[in-house]
Amino acid sequence: MTADQGRPVPHWPGRFVRLGANEQVHLAETARSVRDDRDLVLCVHGMSGSATNWTDLMAELAPDFDCAAVDLPGSGSSAPPAKRSGYSIKALAATVIRLIESLERGPVHLVGNSMGGAVSIRVAAARPDLVQTLTLISPVLPDRRPHPATLHFPVLTLPFIGQRLIRFWSRVPAENRVAGVYRACSYDPELLHPDRFAQEVAMLRARDGLGYDPATLVGAARTLVGETLSPRPFSLWRAVEQITAPTLVLFGGRDRLMSPALAVPAARAFRNARVEVLADTGHLAQMQRPGLVAARFREMVARAGMPDAGTRLSPNELTST
Repeated sequence: MTADQGRPVPHWPGRFVRLGANEQVHLAETARSVRDDRDLVLCVHGMSGSATNWTDLMAELAPDFDCAAVDLPGSGSSAPPAKRSGYSIKALAATVIRLIESLERGPVHLVGNSMGGAVSIRVAAARPDLVQTLTLISPVLPDRRPHPATLHFPVLTLPFIGQRLIRFWSRVPAENRVAGVYRACSYDPELLHPDRFAQEVAMLRARDGLGYDPATLVGAARTLVGETLSPRPFSLWRAVEQITAPTLVLFGGRDRLMSPALAVPAARAFRNARVEVLADTGHLAQMQRPGLVAARFREMVARAGMPDAGTRLSPNELTST
């Protein structure tokens, strides 16, 4: 049962996966099928998110796929990286690559949202052998046009100031902070189930007790600003051009953080992608419209094996649902 059908789906149980002598990440997983032919869907969350951002989509896909969602270093239940450079998109992509190799389930269907979309782009470009298909939901892509919801990101990158601002924000009651995030990320935050809201508040309080959220958020802000200002030869747009896996790119028509107008350059840049703008959807389509995202994902996977799988939409063929 999904969140829009009644009580929300319980969050999936997790375990720690060791990636090396000094690195491990937390992984939430659906029950693994006894069948050996089921593919693995691996989900990567965005800034200030966690594996729980994928609970409802994983429930939608679980009848047909084994599903897992990682807590990136410094998020959810995963400890922060040893060095500040560990928060960069390339470093996080390297972590995801080590995770896929450790799971020995590749190539996987890789799914990323927001900053996790940027991480997934780097993974798919660097290691095409590990990625069977790629799904991007409101992915972070370089866009130098100002957006009111993200104007504070450069301020967060300033030494001392960024962490002080986040520590000040952390004194705001957890209920208010969760509500603020959903107002920014959701087209209609009133659709959030009260039980899910209570879960998010409890998890935020638990993260407050760990004490590393300020460093994680500052690190994420720095890497996102850096990706935006990166010269074209080293940018995410160049990485996009290198991706060969069948790709689905979904933007929210009411997204306040990543402009749906990016769908047009995305349709030009990806070699083998379907790009779609979802009407009445914000930044977290996998949480707000999990059934629709799952349907689009299944369609993309089915098309991947067809002779015309290399066909992609031109910018004037973009669809809106």
